[in-house]
Amino acid sequence: MKQKIIIIGATSGIGRRMAELYIAKGHRIGITGRRLDLLQQIKQQSPQQVEYECFDVTKNENNDHLEALVKALGGLDLLVISAGIGQPSRELSWPIDKSTIDTNVNGFAEIANWGFNFFARQGHGQLATISSIAAIRGGSHAPAYNASKAFQSNYFEGLAIKARRMKKDITLICIEPGFVDTKMSKGEKKFWLVPVDKAARQIIRGIERKKKKVYISRRWWLIAKLLKWAPYWLLRKMV
Repeated sequence: MKQKIIIIGATSGIGRRMAELYIAKGHRIGITGRRLDLLQQIKQQSPQQVEYECFDVTKNENNDHLEALVKALGGLDLLVISAGIGQPSRELSWPIDKSTIDTNVNGFAEIANWGFNFFARQGHGQLATISSIAAIRGGSHAPAYNASKAFQSNYFEGLAIKARRMKKDITLICIEPGFVDTKMSKGEKKFWLVPVDKAARQIIRGIERKKKKVYISRRWWLIAKLLKWAPYWLLRKMV
């Protein structure tokens, strides 16, 4: 069955590849991002399937743009939050930390809150976010990034519990990738690096199967378990 899908942050990386794959499946797609030229480029390639809204998630205008996209699509079945930033902050730079929090916490929460309430009123829907394996523990190289991803993963877990208690048919899918070959993947100590196309396909498969937690690639669940239970004395040597 063809769906109406919105992807937040679809101009590059995982979000863009997911949009391309969903378009190839014949779905109606709403895409967002800050770069108008890239949004128009995707629209021109599939004008009958794609609608777009150009905005920055930190500007407190998310709800208006989302409502406009839903109207243009004629409904909404799945909302994917792929917008996010991550930069090393070894010197603990406040501009870097603030930008991370504004995007990954405040912008994310506004969109997730809107999406949950929309689906609650509608009675059904799927809400997915691309968090990170970094959500599991703190990290010295980018403390705000790890903390922001922990916020996303915990927020989604709370929404999943809320949906169940409200007896609403809302599926919450939290994706926690390891290293994916995008511009956000910085640093020298990268292993099990996943190509963007593989990551996007695995995410879509996880969403279709309505999994609550998706690791990208699947073997990263092992790292997740190790990080979760690692004692502090060992963790401080690792991250």
